[in-house]
Amino acid sequence: MQTPQKIAIVGSGLVGTLLAIYLKKMGHDVHVYDRSPDIRTVEFSGRSINLVMSDRGWRALENIGLDAEIKKIGIAVDKRAIHMQDNKLNYQYYGKEGEVIFSLSRGILNRKMIDLAEKSGVVFFFEHKIWDVTLADATLHSGDSERGEWQELKYDKVFGADGAFSRIRHRMQRQSMFNYSQEFLNIGYKELHIPANADGTHKIDKHSLHIWPRGHFMLMALPNLDGSFTCTLFMPFEGQNSFEALKDQSVLVDFFAKYFPDTAAVIPDLVEDFFKNPTSYLVMMKCFPWTFEDKVALIGDSAHAIVPFYGQGMNAGFEDITVLSEMIEKYGNDWKTIFEEYELSRKPNADAIAELSYRNFMEMSSKTADEKFLLQKKIEKWFSDKHPDKWLPLYSRVTFSLQPYSEALAIGDMQNKIMEEIMAMPNIEEKWSSEEVENKIISLLK
Repeated sequence: MQTPQKIAIVGSGLVGTLLAIYLKKMGHDVHVYDRSPDIRTVEFSGRSINLVMSDRGWRALENIGLDAEIKKIGIAVDKRAIHMQDNKLNYQYYGKEGEVIFSLSRGILNRKMIDLAEKSGVVFFFEHKIWDVTLADATLHSGDSERGEWQELKYDKVFGADGAFSRIRHRMQRQSMFNYSQEFLNIGYKELHIPANADGTHKIDKHSLHIWPRGHFMLMALPNLDGSFTCTLFMPFEGQNSFEALKDQSVLVDFFAKYFPDTAAVIPDLVEDFFKNPTSYLVMMKCFPWTFEDKVALIGDSAHAIVPFYGQGMNAGFEDITVLSEMIEKYGNDWKTIFEEYELSRKPNADAIAELSYRNFMEMSSKTADEKFLLQKKIEKWFSDKHPDKWLPLYSRVTFSLQPYSEALAIGDMQNKIMEEIMAMPNIEEKWSSEEVENKIISLLK
């Protein structure tokens, strides 16, 4: 058991609230600060991408007995439903039978997590703006404005869980030997909406992640408990087929009729949603170190913001907490070593999932519409089912295993080189499930 500490967490998002529950259960006095109003009191819509929970996230919840509670507010998703431009529909199952990810509304999950944190004894301070932190003694500086008078809030430890534009990290960046990079994609996103049927049922298959892949842009939809779907349109900001080009109602309607013809029947409020909801940005952020002595640590997006195309942002943040918890158990009151081992363990894996997430946009937006790619995935699944000891597809390594992301990336690259040779075999379309192909993969694995 650790000596109880007075700990502040800046950020009441998913990672901040779960970390608060962990630390409270360890016996610490935990305060959470957020500059925004309590999310439980505000309408949450217009700029969201539904979350998917997979094995890494579930492990973090299982460790403190919250998994069953959270499963009640999610929907099991076992496959991609790929909507082609000619209205053909292809299904691509994610893993082995029974392996699913869970679609969760960010707002509903966040509200639930805050309720659970408060129930465990965590104290929240909403509409409290944290402008700075004194790293040497873990003192937060709070005030109504950046230029106004600040109040000093003294703690034993401070965790920055305040997202990609973290104020805590901003202070750490002003040290020497602190590395930091930020990259905005030229692709943005906009939320759209598929409402439920009159009887509350879903208009399209609720156990699928729906994708309309169109090369440099795509539409995606994930189910909600109320029968609706949260849709996300990903597009370049400028150029042909971009947000810039969709300037008025007639152009927008014609664009959707051409590229997403089967959505006309299920997105009745397309025009209203498109022009009402903001166009949001996607940013990747890397930094190091993530900690300062035994006083301050970054966690989740404040340490490693990634793009959402692997559905691993929340899962990676929750896995940060799992690893931090393991280090606490191992090193007791030695917080300097806890922080050092935590950042050294997580940094390579955070970099790996950032790379995988970036690559997955190309897979989802372009390759899922390619018959060769779909055949490659079919061969991988067939071979994996026959030889589970020899081959686990990359998606399964990331989503349905706890293997470090860095290992999954390295093995995935090796497997892809093998599959390039397999796909180059003459008449692979006819003999993909033959003994010849099986033996060739086995020989290339040696």
